Formats: sequence, C-alpha cells, structure tokens
Amino acid sequence: MATTIKEAPKVGMVSLGCPKALVDSERILTRLRADGYTMSPDYSGADVVLVNTCGFLDSAKEESLAAIGEAIAENGRVIVTGCMGNEAELIRAKFPDVLAVTGAHQYEQVVEAVHDAAPPGQGPFVDLIPARADLADVKLTPRHYSYLKISEGCNHSCAFCIIPQLRGKLVSRRVDAVLREAEKLVAAGTKELLVISQDTSAYGVDVRHEEREWKGHPVRTHMTDLARELGQLRTPEGDTPWVRLHYVYPYPHVDAVIPLMAEGLLTPYLDIPFQHASPNVLKAMKRPANEAKVLERLKAWRTICPDIAIRSSFVVGFPGETEADFQYLLDWLDEAQLDRVGAFRFEPVEGATANDLPGAVPEEVKEERYARIMEKTEAISAAKLQAKIGRTLSVIIDEVGEPDEDGDIGATGRSQADAPEIDGSVYLRNVPASLKPGDFVQVEVEDADAHDLFGAIAE
Repeated sequence: MATTIKEAPKVGMVSLGCPKALVDSERILTRLRADGYTMSPDYSGADVVLVNTCGFLDSAKEESLAAIGEAIAENGRVIVTGCMGNEAELIRAKFPDVLAVTGAHQYEQVVEAVHDAAPPGQGPFVDLIPARADLADVKLTPRHYSYLKISEGCNHSCAFCIIPQLRGKLVSRRVDAVLREAEKLVAAGTKELLVISQDTSAYGVDVRHEEREWKGHPVRTHMTDLARELGQLRTPEGDTPWVRLHYVYPYPHVDAVIPLMAEGLLTPYLDIPFQHASPNVLKAMKRPANEAKVLERLKAWRTICPDIAIRSSFVVGFPGETEADFQYLLDWLDEAQLDRVGAFRFEPVEGATANDLPGAVPEEVKEERYARIMEKTEAISAAKLQAKIGRTLSVIIDEVGEPDEDGDIGATGRSQADAPEIDGSVYLRNVPASLKPGDFVQVEVEDADAHDLFGAIAE
C-alpha cells in the first residue's frame, strides 16, 4: 500500500525593526527550511505566521502590536518573537490567542514553537534523507547585498536605550565563523557586505580579542582585523565586494580602518551614532563627551581618505536639552559636515533611565528643533552632492526599470556613500538592457538634489 507524504507546512514571516532583526529572521527561516518547511508569501497560505517584533521605542512597539493584530486577524495562528518578546504578558493580555512568545535571537525556542504549532510531518523515512547541501541560506534582502551580523548585545548603558535589557550584554561571534559566512555569501552572489551589530567597534571585547586560525594564519576577534580580512574577499568575477561598517562607536582604534578605505579594501563609509554634540547632553545621555576631538579626527580621516562618507544620527529634545545645547549641535554640524544624517525626536521608552531625568522638553519645541536640524543637514547634503556633479563614481545597481515609450531604460543604484534603505540613490538614464541588479558601473554625475544623484553610465 502506497504511503502519501503530506505536503510540507508553510511558514509566513513579518519582520520589523532594524537590520539586526532582519538577520534573525533569515536565520530562523533558514533553520525552518532545513527542517522541511516552505515559506508562504501571504497570510492565507501559511500554516503559522511568525512576527519578529521591534521594542526599541514606544512607536515601534505600537507598530509591532499592530502587526501581531493583523496576523491574528488574517491567519489566527501566530508566534511572536524579537525584542518585544520580553513583554510577553503585555502581548498575551492584548492577544490571548498567540501560540507562543519568545525573545530576541532565541532561535531554538522559535523553531520549537513552530514545530509544536505546525509539525514538519515528514515521517520517519523522509527524516533519513540527508539535508541538501546545495540549499543556500534564506535571504530577505536582494541577492547582491547581505547583512553580516558580528555580535549580539551591548555593554553600554545609554540613558535613552534599553537594548542591553532586550538583547543582553555583548556576545561576539567567532571571527573565523564570521569570515566563513562572509566568504559563503560572496561566493553565492553578494556584492556588498553590510557589517552590523549593536556596537561594531567593541567586537571581541568580551572574549579579550582572542585569536582564531583563518586561511593558515591567526586573526584576532577585533574590528580592525576583521575589516582587513573582509577586504581580501573577491567575488567569483574577481571584483572586491563593498564592505560597509555600521554602528561604529568612535573608539581610538577606528582610526586604523581608514587606511584600509584609502587602499580600496573597505568601502569609504562609516555609520557612527554620535547622538549629540553638546557636552551637557552627552553627559546626561551617559555617552562620551569628546566632540572637539571627534572634529579633529574627522579632519584627519578626510586627509587620509578624501572620499570617506560619514553617516550619523542625532536625538533632539532629550530631557534637559537647552536652546544653547541645541545651537551647539547645529554649530558642530556646520564644522563636522557629515554626509548623511538622521534625526529623532526624543521618545521615552519604558525601562530607560532618561525617563526620570528633569527638564522634559515640550513636544512643540522638539518639533521645532527637529525641523531646524533637518533643514541644516539637508543644506549640507545638497552642497556635498552638488560638488559631485561632473565626477565619475562607482555605483552598484539595485533595480533596472522597463523601457519607456522611447525605448529608454532607467536604473536605480547607489554610490559608495549610500547604504541601502537609509541613504540616497543614484538614478541612471538610458542604460543598456543587459544591465542587472548587483552590477558595478562607472557613472558620470550630471545633476543632484538634496539627497540623490542623477547621471549616466560613463563612456
């Protein structure tokens, strides 16, 4: 009598929050696929839906709760994971029908909850079939770029942040494991690696920068050693992939990666969360207040690597921030001339020590300061991009459009100064039909606005 093997159960995924959470989602789905599950692109086709939540700000929590509610309404069988997982009581009180709640990067618990909710059902015979070695890891980003998470957690105790409560203290991945993953990603088609963590500069502090063997030589678990090794990777076509460093605190050893950028081994780009410039506000935030030295270092970095792009983010309206503090920040930005800037209005987060600080800034003042900082940084960005008109820049293609009525094809890409999702774009006109996402091209810049560049492939 023939045995019918039932169809593999399907899992849907809603992934919210930062790139670090996206990597968690990729790892969960990779593990589930290895266990025989398939992925569902919609609620209706899923046997169970995973919602990977963000809990960094109250507004993010509201978005997460809304996503859980939508999944419950559309599917009914929902497992919650991620940073809001530490508020299981709140989630269960609002949505008593959720099947399970787990915390951030608790992969085993999530997989176990999925097994309970929708058993793989392969049967004893199928379980004996070895897993296919040719199956690549699940990616939730386009094929040509990938996030490379090097550590989890954070040792800082910034007054406005609850990341250590959500994700714990710093835990660094083995440097040889990180390099093996990077090598595998590049071999599979990744042209751009985005190195992420809660604190990239602190990589390896928890393991005292232990050495591991890689390619016949020792490599320290340290940001500079890791960066140097990543710079040796090559794509199957022989190109040097872009390697972009995110969440870099400006510790002294960051100076050592700038020459690697000048040599072309690292993408000349640093994402540094300065958060503010006023010594008074930085002290209240429990962050290092060495803004003058930072300006000197920025100048030195640009001397070594003139094309380096600096991205940062700032909080306005932090408790106790005076008009003088805010003006200090604006003046500092005039000096710093950062390439890309994001700004956030201070928002209390349950569990953050900043909530108890005196001198709450009225909402209308926050809004006014937010508008002023965005006006300032937009003007700086516009001037910097105007200066690129006439230059030829290396660009990675993200998307190629359809021909218009005249047969012309447009494309969207990014320069080395632009990280995906958060920075600007380069818009190309009249590209060849053979162009595809992930291609590197040389682009002559013809025009610019406050955020984006426009041009054509150089002759």
